Amino acid sequence: MPSLTVKLYSVLFKFFLKRKLQSLFESPNPNPYGVVSRPDETVAAANPSFSDDGVATKDIHIDPLTSLSLRIFLPDSAIVSPKSIPNLRVRVPSSKSLKKVSDSGVVYGGYLPEKNGRNCRKLPVILQFHGGGWVSGGNDTVANDMFCRRVAKLCDAVVVAVGYRLAPESRYPAAFDDGVKVLNWLAKQANLAECNRSLGKGRVGGEGGGVVRGDGRRRQIVDGFGALVAEPWLAAHGDPLRCVLLGVSCGANIANYVAQHSVEAGKLLDPVRVVAQVLMYPFFIGSTPTRSEINLCNSYLYDKSMCLLAWKLFLPEGHFNLDHPSGNPLNPEREVPLKFMPPTLTVVAEHDWMRDQAISYSEELRKVNVDAPLLDYKDAIHEFATLDALLKTPQAEACSEDIAIWVKKYISLRGNELSY
Repeated sequence: MPSLTVKLYSVLFKFFLKRKLQSLFESPNPNPYGVVSRPDETVAAANPSFSDDGVATKDIHIDPLTSLSLRIFLPDSAIVSPKSIPNLRVRVPSSKSLKKVSDSGVVYGGYLPEKNGRNCRKLPVILQFHGGGWVSGGNDTVANDMFCRRVAKLCDAVVVAVGYRLAPESRYPAAFDDGVKVLNWLAKQANLAECNRSLGKGRVGGEGGGVVRGDGRRRQIVDGFGALVAEPWLAAHGDPLRCVLLGVSCGANIANYVAQHSVEAGKLLDPVRVVAQVLMYPFFIGSTPTRSEINLCNSYLYDKSMCLLAWKLFLPEGHFNLDHPSGNPLNPEREVPLKFMPPTLTVVAEHDWMRDQAISYSEELRKVNVDAPLLDYKDAIHEFATLDALLKTPQAEACSEDIAIWVKKYISLRGNELSY
C-alpha cells in the first residue's frame, strides 16, 4: 500500500483539484485564444546555465497565433565529449558562446554547426508532453522542469517539453494539433539547419521565400527581420533521425496521437524519424468498464468521477463519448493500424484506475509484433514518477532510469544498450 504521506497528499490533492475542475466547468466565458493562466501552479524560470545538474534550458514561442511554447533542455554532454566514446570529434564552443557569469555554471549561448557539421555532437531529441488532466500543468512547472532535466541527463538527449493549449479555453483537438505542429516544426528546423550547412559550403539556396545573406565566410537563412530562423541549440545538437515521444498521463494520449501522425505523414516529415514512444500512465478511457475501473474508481489523486469531468471539459461541448478516439486508442475507427505504430513502452501503477486500459493497449501492440513492454510498479499511484511531491522518491528515480534503459535501445549509436 502507498505510504501515509502519499495518502494524506492524495486527500488534499483531490480537494483542490475538484474545486478547480468545478470552477472551470462553471466558467461562462473561457479565454477563446488559449492564453492560459494557472496562478496556483509554481513555475521554474528557464536557466541557460549548466548548473549543478548539468542541464541548460531556454523557452521559445513558435506560434504567434496561440500560446504554444517549448522549453528546450540541453545536457552538458552536448559540448563535452565523453571519454567513453572513441573517435568522437566534438568542437568545444569559443568564448563567444560560453560566458562565465557565476560560480554556479556557464551560460550556453548556442551556435550553428561548422561547415560540415562534424564537429558538433548530435544527441537524440525527446518530445515531452506533460500531464495535468487537460486543464492544468505546463512545460515550465517546477515538477515538469525537474523531470525533464532528469530525462535529459539519463537519456543523454535534448528534451523538448511542449506547452500545449489547455482546456476548457482550448478544447479538443487543440492539444493534439499542437503536438503535430511541434513535430512538423522539428522537421522544418532540421531542414533549415541542413540548408544553412549547405550555404556554408558555398551552395546558394533557400526555402519558403527566406532571405539569404552572407559575409564572405558563411551564409544563413534569415527571416524578414534579419533573425536566424533555425533554432541554434537544435541545429547544433539535435539528431532528427532519433526522435522519441514521451507523454505523461493525458500527455501520453497526445504522444500516441502524434505517433500515429508520424506514421501517416511518412516521408513528409523527413528527416525526422520517430523511433519509439513512452506512455506513462496514459489517460485512456473506454465505454466498457475494466476491472481496475471498478475496483479502483476512488483511487488516489485522480478518481474516476473527477477524470470524467476533466474529459467533459476537454472534449467539444455536446460530444462527450467514452470511446472518443482521443481517449480510446483501441477505437475500431482508428486510421493507423496498430502494426505500424513505433515501439512503445507503457508505464502503469498498481493503484491507478486507468491501468487496465493501458495494459490492454500494450497487449494489442504485442499481438501485432510491435515491441511494447509494460512496466508495472507496485504500491504506486497515478503520476508517481512525475508529481512534484513524489519526484525525489526512490521509486520515481528508478522509473526514470528504467525508461532510459529501454529508450537507449533505439537512440544509441552503438546499438548495444540493454533493454527489457
